[in-house]
Formats: sequence, structure tokens, C-alpha cells
Amino acid sequence: MTERSSWEAIPLIQIPEGYLSRIGPFLAEMYERHGPIFRSNQNGHDVIFMAGPEANRFVLLSNRLKFSNYIGWTKIFGVEDAFGNGLLSMDGAEHDAHRKMMNPAFAITYMDRYLPIMQRIIRERIAGWAARGEVDVYEEARKITFDVAAEALAGLTPGPEVDQFRELYLAMLRLTPHANNWDEFYAEQARLKDELYRLLRPKIVERRQHPTDDVLGMLVRARDPAGNALSDEQLIAHTNILLVAGHETSTSMSAWLLYLLAQHPDYLQRVQEEQAALVPDGVIPTLDLIQRMKVLENGVMEAERLYPPVSYGPRGVVEEFDFHGYHIPAGAHVFYAIAASHLIPSVFAAPTRFDPDRFAPPREEQKKTPYALVGFGGGPRICIGINFAKVEIKAMIAEILRQYTLALAPDQDVELFGVISRPRHGVRMRVHERAPALAAI
Repeated sequence: MTERSSWEAIPLIQIPEGYLSRIGPFLAEMYERHGPIFRSNQNGHDVIFMAGPEANRFVLLSNRLKFSNYIGWTKIFGVEDAFGNGLLSMDGAEHDAHRKMMNPAFAITYMDRYLPIMQRIIRERIAGWAARGEVDVYEEARKITFDVAAEALAGLTPGPEVDQFRELYLAMLRLTPHANNWDEFYAEQARLKDELYRLLRPKIVERRQHPTDDVLGMLVRARDPAGNALSDEQLIAHTNILLVAGHETSTSMSAWLLYLLAQHPDYLQRVQEEQAALVPDGVIPTLDLIQRMKVLENGVMEAERLYPPVSYGPRGVVEEFDFHGYHIPAGAHVFYAIAASHLIPSVFAAPTRFDPDRFAPPREEQKKTPYALVGFGGGPRICIGINFAKVEIKAMIAEILRQYTLALAPDQDVELFGVISRPRHGVRMRVHERAPALAAI
């Protein structure tokens, strides 16, 4: 029998100052120093980090039933208090049943329905960029991706009401506890949540009276295994998660990819050459053409690797387990360290370097080490919106690059910040129209 140590023997690390701006590099360094499991004490509670492809496979696939998404996302990150218990935080049979209801709307074949919505909103939102001269591509991407999620997934028409929804969700996401004053935090959270419910309840009533073929419409018509319709609270929780997760990932990855391309003009030129070859002037890209943009797709994957939408995924341990010689009891809290896994030199060559060709044949580093690239999770609970997000990001970047030349504005500090990998001060770009022969329709 293999000797095992208790969880208290797991190497204890100290979280350094400035940690939220270098989560990935720091945790990758801890992986190199301590191996795939270590722990820290945060706010008086021990948290266990599991890092690297082996740990990712353990948490996401081979031993996934030993972990609870509900405990992770609601008890650690407080998602239920803000948005309700939606697909992100459900466990077990309940999750499987609700995911089954939504799966058809996220299959790659269904993207043909969404792509025209995406393209129209992208063109409308970026139309005035050149006249403005300079834009924050992070904030602009948020407007695009939220409009797309609101219309495609929930059937909401972009305009003042959708803008109101976006600002409420953004306020909820950026709400942070005030030092020594949790009462104010919870009061403001409750106010924002009440406002969201006030706006969403009439939409639920409307969908029941006039069913639609968007995801919200599907959920209104759906029945659980016992034959019951979903409650208002369940529908609102699912809508919240669809709208939040449905735009947050695409927002950050699009902005970071534009930032990376602006810094690497040689690869940007290759992306533009691919666009010119696949999509002649005056042609609206089809789903097939979007899928054939392999140079751009590799750039998207590299943005996912360097700036994963979430730095680590929270889980609660519901069944004891052994990992790398340590015994972890039920009741422990675990983070599987996504950002650290993406920066391991034995998996990704020169991991801090922008190198999208690592994903192209014959290298295909992500395939040689399964569960090394997990920006969208993995296993049976891989992000349900992965197809939606990747098609949207490619459609957005393709249209922007066909219309404009972008350059990083001077005198700015582009800094990653937080567990949700956002640019702390945005990403300001100077915008110029491309020559008419190269411009989009």
C-alpha cells in the first residue's frame, strides 16, 4: 500500500503582494517548486491548489464526482447569492438533466442560427470606431458580446433595455466587499439582484405566452425528468448564468487577442492574409469559412492559454481522495489552477511567449498532453458555450481586422487583474480605416 500523508502536510505557500496581477505565473512557479498540489491560507481558510494536466484530468474527468461545483461556485465564490443556482453551479443528476435541455442550442450545427445575429451586432457596434479615433477594445467587446448573448440566447432586442441589463450584470460582477462593512456589500447585492429579477420576470411570462426558439424559449418549454416545468427562480438563474458566462469569456479573450496581435505584427499579417484568401471583399463569412480560419483559431487558443477567462476553478470536496501521496478529506476546498497549467514549460515550450503555432500540426502541444489547455474546462462538464464563444470571437476579430488597423494607444498600463482575467484599466487602441479594397462590407 502506498504511504499517504494528511492534507496538513501539503506544502503551504504564502500569497505574495500583487498576486492578483500574476496569478498564473506565480502558481506555475509553485507547481515547479512543490509539484501538482499545494495549499494556501486565505482569510483564515485553507485552500488546496491542484495544478497541471494530471490534476486537471483528476478533477474534471477521472474523479469528478468527488467534487462539487455547487460548493465551489456558491460557497466559495458566492455565485448563488448573486445570480441563483444555474447550470454553472448545479451538481449531479440535476445538472445533467438541465444541461440536456440546453445542449441542442449549443451544438456546432446550431451556430448557423447565431452567426448572422453575431455579424449584424458586430458591424453595428464597430461602425463608428474610426470616427472616434481611439476605443477601449475591452469595453467595446463587452457591448458586442452582451448584445449577442442577450439576443441569441434570451431573445432580447439590443437597445436601452439590454444596456440596462449589461450595466446591472457588470455592477454585480465588480461588486466587492467594503473593508469591515459586509452589510453594505450584501445590501447593494440584494438591490442589484432585485432589479435583475424585476426585469427578468416579465420576460419569463412573455416566453410562456409566446414561445421562441432561443435558449430561454427552450427552457420555458422544457420539462424535468418528473415532467415538471422549471420554476421562475430556475429560469432566472439559468438566464443570469447564460448572460454572464455567455459574454464574459468572449469579452476578455477578444480583447486580449487584439492586444496580442497588436504586439505581434508578423502573426497579425498572417491572420489578415488568411482572411483575404478565405473571405473576398463583399463576402459575408459563413460558418464553414469561420471554421476554416485556422491561423485565427490558433491565435484564439493562444489567447485562451495566456489569458484564460478564469484563473482557477473552485470545487468543494464531497468524497475523500488521495492525490500525489496526500489524503484529502471531504469538506476541503480545492482550486484547479487553470492559469498555472497553461504556463508549464514541460508542456508548452517557452510558455510565456506568444506562439500560436504551438497549436498547429505537427506540434499540437495541447494534444500531446491532454488536459493541458483547460480555459473552457474539460470532461463531461466542459463549458456548454465553447462553440458559441469560439465562433463569436473569430467572427468579431475577423470583422474588426477587415475594417480597421489597430495600434496600442501610448501611455497606458495594460495589466491583467483578478481571478476573472480582465485588463484592469482596459485596452485602448487607436483605430484607422483600412484601404477600401481591403475593408469589410
